[in-house]
Amino acid sequence: MAVALVVTPLVLALLAALVPWARWRPWLVPLGASVHLALVVVALGRAQVTAFNGWLVLDPLGRLVLPLLSLLFFVCSLYVPTYLRLRAGRPNRVFCAALLAFLGMMTLITESHHLGLMWVALEANTLASAPLLYFNSNPRSIEATWKYVLIGGVGIALALLGSFFLAYSALHSGREASLLVDDLVGLAPHLSRPWLHSAFVVLFVGYGTKMGLAPMHTWKPDAYGEAPGLVGALMAGGLTTCAFLALLRFYQICVAAGEGAFARELMVTLGVFSMAVAGVFMARQRDYKRMLAYSSVEHMGILVLGAAVGGAGLFGSLLHMLNNGFTKGVLFLSAANIHRHFGSKSTDQVQGALRVVPASAALFLLGFFAVTGAPPFGTFLSEFTILRAAVAGGQTGVAAAFLALLLLVFVGMGATVLAVVQGEAPAGDAAAPVRERIPQLAPIVLLLLLVLLLGVWIPEPLESALRSAARFVEGRP
Repeated sequence: MAVALVVTPLVLALLAALVPWARWRPWLVPLGASVHLALVVVALGRAQVTAFNGWLVLDPLGRLVLPLLSLLFFVCSLYVPTYLRLRAGRPNRVFCAALLAFLGMMTLITESHHLGLMWVALEANTLASAPLLYFNSNPRSIEATWKYVLIGGVGIALALLGSFFLAYSALHSGREASLLVDDLVGLAPHLSRPWLHSAFVVLFVGYGTKMGLAPMHTWKPDAYGEAPGLVGALMAGGLTTCAFLALLRFYQICVAAGEGAFARELMVTLGVFSMAVAGVFMARQRDYKRMLAYSSVEHMGILVLGAAVGGAGLFGSLLHMLNNGFTKGVLFLSAANIHRHFGSKSTDQVQGALRVVPASAALFLLGFFAVTGAPPFGTFLSEFTILRAAVAGGQTGVAAAFLALLLLVFVGMGATVLAVVQGEAPAGDAAAPVRERIPQLAPIVLLLLLVLLLGVWIPEPLESALRSAARFVEGRP
């Protein structure tokens, strides 16, 4: 089963590359997403999912992350056929194959319990997502793609170096070196402390680059700003989640070694810094797609900050990971609909969207309230959980900074969103109201309903999975 979860989307990616019918090829993406989601449901019903002597394992953390990735990809895949039909002038062979390969690599990252294999999967994910970024084939998209590949390449190289440091920390203490996560957790109390500290710092910078944490976020505004909305949704909700999972695995090793305080100090610092950078660059932001990129930087900061708070804060961070994934889908897909009609990403030219594309604009506005933590959306619950954990843990300075930065982001992001949806539409063809199609709106509505559901009710199986994953990361029974 562990192998089937990875191989199935890769086989369909190969099929998409070979199928000669461009009109029917996009339907392979929702087909592959449906099969993958069904396999995930079957896997969750099994007590143990493992392969290759522990190299692939679906552990409690993976049992939480993999359904998020599969469900997000499935909902976004429903958008693919309509989107590619509207872009019929562009070849879709590479795009469809790369999307399915992207899903396969995200699955491999989630299941990997060998640090080398996880590194390979992340690098392959980068290569699979590069053609997706370049889909528009203009000078700005190729610049964004090269920036993403080069900066991501530096980050992933640092991650490999950090993995070697971690293995050497066992050798330095006279133990047998291993890159298996389970072995490293077992050996953690005996690892060399200087090498363990060095490994975590380098790994945090490396995988933090893939997450888009500040100051390693410089690829994100260009990449998200130039990528198709569908691709932005999958990267902001999927790829960054995979990088966060990788960081949690290394944090788990530090906690097992009794060095959790060292790791948490670094995580709190960069978490708050990421939120601050995002808040500053959102102020007076005229490009609403770049604004979404900075929103992702902010939420990556929230994730690592919540994990560093620990206890209920880690529970809130994992819940926020789910909320962020679904909410980014709402924002990027609705922004794509707006951008497609107006032909611009600037608030100088995009105004009065509620009059022209009312459904997409309304969903974009609701997505703004969801992503900034307004009740009753799930982000309010997860952010409030992190805040309450910080206060309960005596970290009042962190809690105060958290609240102040949330307010800064709300004000800065709100100014841009309101400029897009309100006012009079500019003169010309863009001012004419359009009839929006259900296939363009249904995936967005579905994702918004999921975020709303997580704000008013967390199903018992999901709550159990969240608690199990939090205990697993912190090594609690």
